Order: sequence, then structure tokens, then C-alpha cells
Amino acid sequence: MNNTVFIITGPTATGKSLIAYYLAKRIGGEIVNCDSIQLYKYMDIGSAKPSEQEMARIPHHLYSICMPDESMTVAKYQEIATNTIDEILSRGKIPVVCGGTGLYLNSILYDMDFGANPDNDKRREELERLADERGSEYMHQYLEALDPDAASRIHPNNVRKVIRAIEAYEYGKGIGDINNLKMNPKYDFKFYIINMDREWLYDRINRRVHKLINDGLVTEVSSLLAKSYDVNLPSMQGIGYKESIDYLYGKCDLATAISEIQKNTRHYAKRQLTWLRRYDDANWIEIKKGESVGEIVDSILYYKPEHFSNGQEKLR
Repeated sequence: MNNTVFIITGPTATGKSLIAYYLAKRIGGEIVNCDSIQLYKYMDIGSAKPSEQEMARIPHHLYSICMPDESMTVAKYQEIATNTIDEILSRGKIPVVCGGTGLYLNSILYDMDFGANPDNDKRREELERLADERGSEYMHQYLEALDPDAASRIHPNNVRKVIRAIEAYEYGKGIGDINNLKMNPKYDFKFYIINMDREWLYDRINRRVHKLINDGLVTEVSSLLAKSYDVNLPSMQGIGYKESIDYLYGKCDLATAISEIQKNTRHYAKRQLTWLRRYDDANWIEIKKGESVGEIVDSILYYKPEHFSNGQEKLR
């Protein structure tokens, strides 16, 4: 059985979804989501999900599969994603995994055994109780002892992120350290990271945020609040959602909310690039202004490493 799996990833706003769509169209592929927010129902605009028309033309999987208040662990994502990939392969089609959530990407790429781990709700409650009893500094020191790299990226006062990082370590057995992980032998990965000039990327991010607002992001967030979803849910703390909540609650004006979404998205793109540069087995494709999607797909299908960047900033 064919076991080829394409991976299309990169920082936010590089056009991954569109590239994956046209790649799938060319190769008889089906798209598998690897973006944490696109998993949720009712969170379409802020997560920049593919359009209904695109989903109707090319099969898309793992979009809008859980409610905003449901927990999606790395272990659970790995199970449903690999089952989906196997089902696509069994029909003679080619999976095209698309998205930029690093922990989920690792769970597909690497040979990780989550089988012995129960659902993490009970463990999360234990960690949250420990945080209440010992405080944020203690939890950050605990994370530092497990995963110094993750601790260095998370502020000690951000208890929610500290707890999630502890969970990621415990349930991923050091999931952040890909140097100690072996590639999943089940699949023949064709792994591509889409990148572009930093100034152009930031301009695309800024313009996309305005488009999300014009498309009705604030109305989407208002609808989620009307459905009584807690503002502290991980899904509701996603970029675009938390800033819109601040606007709706009168904590800032719309212009400030837009500026904050743009700034936070740019910072997120930088963190994604830092994460992605860890992958030694990835093929980097530096796209240029004016380049057609068809040309980019050609670059993927007929990849020659000497023709593309190694992921570092290019001089222009």
C-alpha cells in the first residue's frame, strides 16, 4: 500500500491552506487539518478555515470536529489524525497534512506511544490544584526541571500555559525535544515548510487581520459568548478571539484590538519559525511575491534542495 504523506506547514499567513488545496488537487490528495483552532466548531473566521467551496471540491478532514469547550490532547489528536491518514491511504489517496501546530505535527511525524496514557483531564485537575496551593513560581520551576526549553519561552505568571507545557512533556515524553525522537516508520513523509521574506510575511499578517475583521470576526466571537462559552477556555484564548473579547467587554476600542491581533500574530509567526527550524528532515521553500500557487506546487513536486533556502532570512 502506498504510504506517502505530504506535510505542508510554515508560519501563519504564508498561504499553507491554499497551497495544500492545489497540491491535493494535482495529486489526488485529501487534506488533514493540523491546526489546533480549526478543530473547533463555530470558530471559522478567526482560525481562517478553508472555505466551504474548497472543502466541497477537495475532501478536508478534522475541521470542526469538536466543541470549543472540549479538550483535545496531543494523544487524542494523534489517534484521530493517524486513523484518518490510514483511512485515506487505504482508498489509494494521498494525505496532505496542513497546519502549523507544532505539538500535533510532532505526534504525526514521530514514533510516539501514547497508549499507556489516560485522558489528561484528571492530571490537569491535579496540576491546577497544585498551582492553587503552591503558586505560579513553583509551577514554573517544576516545568523548568522537566523541560528547560519550554520554561524559557513561557512567563512564570502564565499558569495556564505552564500547566499545558507540563502536560505536553508528560504525555509526549519530552515532546519538545525532537532530537531524541525517531521518525514514524509507518509513513513516507514528504515534508515541506513554506516560508517568505519577513517583511512580506508581516504585511500579509496585518492585511489578513483586517480581512478577518471585515469578514465578521467580532460577530463570530460575540456568537460564541452568546452560546455561554467561557472566555478562559483554551480555544477562546486563541489569537483573534481573546483580543475581540477584550473589545466586546469594553476593555479596549476596535483599533486597539486590531493592533493587538496583528502584533500577537506576528509574535506567533516568529515562535513558529523558531520551532520549525528544529526539523532537520524538512524541505524549506521560500516563496516570492508574484509567484503563482501552481509554481509553488511545482516546487513541492519537483523539489531540488539547492534551489531553495534553508529556512534562514534571505537578503533582498
